[in-house]
Amino acid sequence: MTTLHQEHSAHGAHRHGPGCGHDAVRHGDHLDYAHDGHLHREHDGHWDECEPGGHTVHEGHEHVHYDECGHAQVRHGDHIDYLHDGHRHAEHDGHWDDH
Repeated sequence: MTTLHQEHSAHGAHRHGPGCGHDAVRHGDHLDYAHDGHLHREHDGHWDECEPGGHTVHEGHEHVHYDECGHAQVRHGDHIDYLHDGHRHAEHDGHWDDH
């Protein structure tokens, strides 16, 4: 679930899709693309910021992410999220959150 319908007006003319060079993450019924430190999706001819609502712990996530762990990184506010198994993980209070 995303928070608000927040358009990403500065996205420009770049079109995301297979082979565009940006990581894609399945998010419900659509794909989010990691671009310029955040995730966004196409919606009705424009691009929306696609941020999670609430706090969801990723149960059973034993892998520890770090700079050289091999997973793509996305800057998200004051921390780094890691793209892993089709979703984003963020370290939080001794566990990993599922974004």
